[in-house]
Amino acid sequence: MEVLRISTAGSVDDGKSTLIGRLLYETNSITTDKLEAIDRASQRKGINFLDLSLLTDGLIAEREQGITIDVAHIYFQTKKRKFIITDAPGHVEYTRNMITGASKADASVILVDARKGILEQTHRHYFISNLLRIQQVIVCVNKMDLVGFDEGVFKKIEKDFLEFAAQIKFPEQEITVMPVSSLAGDNITKSSTAMSWFKGKPLLEILENMQVNTELEKKPARFPVQYVIRPRNAEHHDFRGYAGRMLSGTLSVGDEVTVHPSGRKSKITRISQFEDSLRTAHPRQSVTIELEDNVDISRGDWLVQGDSASALKTELESNICWLVGEPFNPAKTYLLQQGASVSKAKITQLNFVTVPSTLERIPATTLKMNDIAHVKIKSAKPLLIDSFDENKPNGSFILVDEHTNNTVAVGFHTSKQV
Repeated sequence: MEVLRISTAGSVDDGKSTLIGRLLYETNSITTDKLEAIDRASQRKGINFLDLSLLTDGLIAEREQGITIDVAHIYFQTKKRKFIITDAPGHVEYTRNMITGASKADASVILVDARKGILEQTHRHYFISNLLRIQQVIVCVNKMDLVGFDEGVFKKIEKDFLEFAAQIKFPEQEITVMPVSSLAGDNITKSSTAMSWFKGKPLLEILENMQVNTELEKKPARFPVQYVIRPRNAEHHDFRGYAGRMLSGTLSVGDEVTVHPSGRKSKITRISQFEDSLRTAHPRQSVTIELEDNVDISRGDWLVQGDSASALKTELESNICWLVGEPFNPAKTYLLQQGASVSKAKITQLNFVTVPSTLERIPATTLKMNDIAHVKIKSAKPLLIDSFDENKPNGSFILVDEHTNNTVAVGFHTSKQV
């Protein structure tokens, strides 16, 4: 069954946790004992309805403050597909959590409080969705019940959002703006009778029928080797397999492949997944590949189809988000990790920091936590990396402090400046 990965974002009290809880409740994804526990907790809070937000706010601090602090993953399914919701915090101080939480998303759901309209945080949330090249964005104008289900209020918010989005929207992105009430369930799993003026589909129907990006099949074949399998027994003493996860494109039995960085060529003789033999490896599949030659391959090497020398780079232009409290030190060398491949690298040029809420570009000489910047990076060895705009799975990386092993930044290789 197909899986849709969704990231959610919203400001304080926009009702994000309630919306997710409503989806779980109305798709019968909550166990009876969990439902009873939520009922008791709601009564202790002195309210006469189920507080569905308690289903996602797992930390004590989250429940006490009514905010989302940590990234949580929620799983549910309908008859049509499976869903993984990444519930990320929306506060400015948790920008790094938002980026890491939404990095694998197929769709982004952004909540807006109908009473407050578009806020600075809304701009930040959309900016990050755009930075991560999320193709499907759904803006839920929530709490419409508190503004009398007024169509005029919704239209004003829709207009404001689309005007901001037009400044940075990339061509492939689709934006849907819809009015909802998470508390009452309007336009969540069924159309709202109170908002008959809205002719769009309810949220769940949109998510169930949304096209998951299948373009990865058409991208260049990228297979990073994570582990070399050499059994130490008599039965398989000649076996040599290369285990990893197919990032993009496809590789089939009989295909000629090039090994990077050595440049050696060979042919695929077998592809297996557990005990099963496969004809073709597809994106997101974890497989073991066998070659007809005993080529010298180790962890961090790549198997690609055809000649991919154009993807080898030692100098990168990238957008990065600084993740740690320690400021960026221009004199410092970091470890650039791209999948299983690791290389020493240095940020050679810091062009500017972008303010997501205003899109202002500010010249900078250092970076602080949550800053999003455009930089140039030089790597000690050639990296097999694609533009994030063209091939997302093979266009991202992290920077690691080689002395503390802390991940200091997440980056996206692209010539397009944020």
